Amino acid sequence: MVQIIDYQAAQPIRRVNLNNPIMIPRSPLRVSLANIRISIPSGATRNRVELIATVGVHGVTGTSQILFRIFRDGREIFNTQVGVESDTTSEVNYVETFQAIDFNVGQGTHVYQVTAQNLTSGTEAAVVGPVSFSGLAIALS
Repeated sequence: MVQIIDYQAAQPIRRVNLNNPIMIPRSPLRVSLANIRISIPSGATRNRVELIATVGVHGVTGTSQILFRIFRDGREIFNTQVGVESDTTSEVNYVETFQAIDFNVGQGTHVYQVTAQNLTSGTEAAVVGPVSFSGLAIALS
């Protein structure tokens, strides 16, 4: 049997907006895109937190390798990397969706954060939206 113990979601950018891009800094710098707080009650020692993030990105120059990371309480628990090409002849936007599962999280309130950083020197990429981040905490019996 499973029981939902918490659900949180954030959508800081609701749609594509090329007029207000958020530049993705080159590594080791990174930009924080969204945060959520998930609470795990005492007694829910067998649990999982299912996390889903969606980020709209746009290549500005070159082909950027973008590293998306998810942190719990400042500690990385997941990462994925995608290539984002720039295209000067058309409007090319990418919408990247990724998910992670965090198992047996300790009791208390935890801050989850999704970030982005550009791994490729000499290139530029930007977050143009949408951005959404959600977490569902489930207790297992």
